[in-house]
Parts: sequence; structure tokens; C-alpha cells
Amino acid sequence: MTLHEKILDHISNKDMLGLKNTLANVEELEFLDAFYDLSDEAQVIAFRLLTKDKALSIFEELDTDEQQNLLRSFTGERAIELVNEMAPDDRVKLLDELPATVAKKLIASLSPEERAVTNILMGYEPETAGRIMTTEYISLNKEMTVEQALERVSLQAEDKETIYTLFVTDSFRKLEGVLTLKGLLIAKGGKTIGKTDGNTLVGDIMSKNAISVSTDTDQEEVAHILRELDLLAIPVVDREGRLVGIVTIDDAVDILVDEATEDILDHAGLAGISNNESDRSEVLIHGSLWEILKVRLPILLITLALGMVSGLVIDSFESTLEAIVGVAVFIPMVMGMGGNIGTQSSTIFIRGFVLGHIKINEFAKPFLKNVGVGLSIGVLVGVLAGTVAWLWQGMPNNIPTLGLAVGVAMVISMTTASLLGYLVPYILIRMNLDQAAGSAPIITTIKDIVALTIYFICVTLFLGRFG
Repeated sequence: MTLHEKILDHISNKDMLGLKNTLANVEELEFLDAFYDLSDEAQVIAFRLLTKDKALSIFEELDTDEQQNLLRSFTGERAIELVNEMAPDDRVKLLDELPATVAKKLIASLSPEERAVTNILMGYEPETAGRIMTTEYISLNKEMTVEQALERVSLQAEDKETIYTLFVTDSFRKLEGVLTLKGLLIAKGGKTIGKTDGNTLVGDIMSKNAISVSTDTDQEEVAHILRELDLLAIPVVDREGRLVGIVTIDDAVDILVDEATEDILDHAGLAGISNNESDRSEVLIHGSLWEILKVRLPILLITLALGMVSGLVIDSFESTLEAIVGVAVFIPMVMGMGGNIGTQSSTIFIRGFVLGHIKINEFAKPFLKNVGVGLSIGVLVGVLAGTVAWLWQGMPNNIPTLGLAVGVAMVISMTTASLLGYLVPYILIRMNLDQAAGSAPIITTIKDIVALTIYFICVTLFLGRFG
């Protein structure tokens, strides 16, 4: 059984002790893989049964949305404990996403030391090195001996985010250099300058060309420096050159992913609506009933009105339906195939926008190509559908042109639906409306009206003498 299946099995059998024992031996990555596939209730149960250290480590690896969901389910005391023990940079990132009242309550509940660190970080401008740095690093004084330095590393290692890169300062905390743990251990062994007693000074073996960034350096620039120079961490200094924090490579990876997403949206012409989309998604999933209705109901009322138009189209061709019974058989097929290709096109369009393959200012070329694809598919499906219609209803009932009517209607309706699949979400985005809630209903309803109208016009043209 997979871990996901084991967790669900324990929960369904109310075997909490068994689940706790199972989770005690699980690696963090394995738990994270299973965690995202669990229901909200199962996530909370599984997380509460983790050991304290493992729970904190995993909590820091979760997406901010998942962190917020878990915090909502915890008692106030448990939430405060969890936030208090987070790394300062991860804590600031979470607090930035929480509602202001909740964030203030959590900050007020932190220990004095953690509150001081958090307030310092939150005092820097968003998206700067100062805002994302952590204060959990090991600094060494250049006057320390190698022996003293190793002793400090040993004492502080458990509480620090990284120990592989060590930062050297003078007595006034000004950054003087950088030293790796490997270099420190080699020096202790006497392989650097021939001394084996551990009395070598840190200032003698450190690299004096320490690359640093300032607290107001843009976070994306920091991330690129870390990546290009293949660093595990980079020191952050204030205006006086004093060491105030570090940015680690794991933070850089998160930043680069976020910035790449923003760049994709920007190239697609969607940078201005990315935040709106996040807000809308939050409302549609976690908002009140009234907030959800305000987004979804107007679109559905519009489609209801348009649905009435579909009824009027059918009513206006009632005599045709009564005269040629076989005509009604193919109404669902014509409407359904149009809906299918319309949904395909809208999905391709939205994905293309998000991935940057379609640029909003260069809409015409992909739009026309999509129409051509829709026409090609429509011709292929129309020939097949028309042949089936003629063999099934046309030939037995002596209506030879029924297949032609169905085939032509299929070609035109599928081409039109393909066109709408690109055009409707494009217009909604241009109008800054919610395409997630609006595209599919509007496309489906307009497509139904168009498909019915085209079908009955084709029936009238090709089967008029049989009515």
C-alpha cells in the first residue's frame, strides 16, 4: 500500500495509534507527496499525529495556502507554537499572506526574541533581501581560533538554518569574510597552513572576498546571484556593512519559481490580472455564500436568458420537426460536438496564455490558426456524421439530403465553437472579468444558440421540399 492509502485506511478504521506509528517512520518527502492528495480533514488528522520536530519541518515546506488551511484547524495555542518555532523568513512569508488581524494576533503571541526578529524583517520593503533573509546563521569573529570556531558551530548548529557556510565579522559585526565548514575542518586538521593545534585564527583562513547584498537589494537579483555563483547562502548587510542576515538557496529557488511565473504572465499580457485571479480564486473557494454568488450568479443568469433564446430557435422550427422526425435525432449531436471543441479551444487558449505561448498583443495569428484547425476538424467530423445520418435516417426514410444538412451544420457549428473558445475568454480578460467562472457557461450557451440556428437553416435549405 502507498502511504496515502495507509493513512486513509488507518483513518477509516479509527486506528490513530497505528497511524501515529506509521507516520513516525516516514520520510518528510514521502509524507509531503501523500499529504497533497488527502482531504482537508485527513490532512489535519495526519499532521496532528506527526512528532513535533517533524511537524515543524514539514510545515515550513508546505505552500502558504496549505499552511493557512492547517492553522485554521488548530487551536490557538497550537498555531502560536507552530508559528513561534518557524524560521524567521518562513514566518514572515506566512504572515504576509494572512489577514492583517490574524497576523497581528500571531505576532503579539510570539516570544519576545522571535517577535523582535519578525518585526525587524517585516520592517523592510517587500520583495527585498531584508524581507526574505533569515537571522538563523552562524557568525564567527575573525579573532577566533579554529578550535573556538568549531566549538561555536557545534553549540549552535541545531538551531541554525545552515552551517555549511560561515560568516566572519569584526567586533562591530561588520562583514569581513566568509568560510566554509569544510575549510574550517581542513584547517583544524592542519592541512591548510601546517598548524595542527587548532590555534590558527579564523581571519587567517577566511576568504576576504565575501560577496554580499544589501537589505534593499531586489530579491530576484539575490536569487540570480546565488544561482549563478552556485552559493548555498549569501550574507545580507545594512548600510554600514554590518551583517544582519542571510538568504539561503532554498529561498532563492522559491523566488525564481515565483518570478518565472510572473514573467510568463507578463509576457502573456496578464501581469495586471494575476493578483486579481488569486483573489478571485480565494473568494470562489473560501468566500462566503454571498461573495461566491456575486461572482457566479450573474454569468448563470445571462446564460439562462440566452438559453431561452435556444428555446425560441427550436420553437420557430417546430413545423420542420413535426414534418421530418429524423431531424430531431441529430440535435444533441450537433450541439454536443460544438460544445466539445469549444471547451477544447478555451482550455488550450487559457493554458497558452499562462505559459506565455500566446501573447495578448499578438492574438490574431493564434486565433486564425485555431479557426483553421476548427474548420479542419469540423470537415472531418462533418463528413463522418453526415454519412452516418444519411445511412441511419436519410436513406431509410427517403430523405437523401439529410446527411448533407447534418454534415454542413456540423462543419459550421464546430468551426464557430472553436472560434468562440478563443474569443470569449480573450474578451473577458480584456474586460478584466472572471474568465474562470464565465468562459465555459457563455461559450456553451452561445454555441448552443449558434449550433441550433445553423442546423435548422441547413435543414430548411437542404430538406425544404420534404417539409
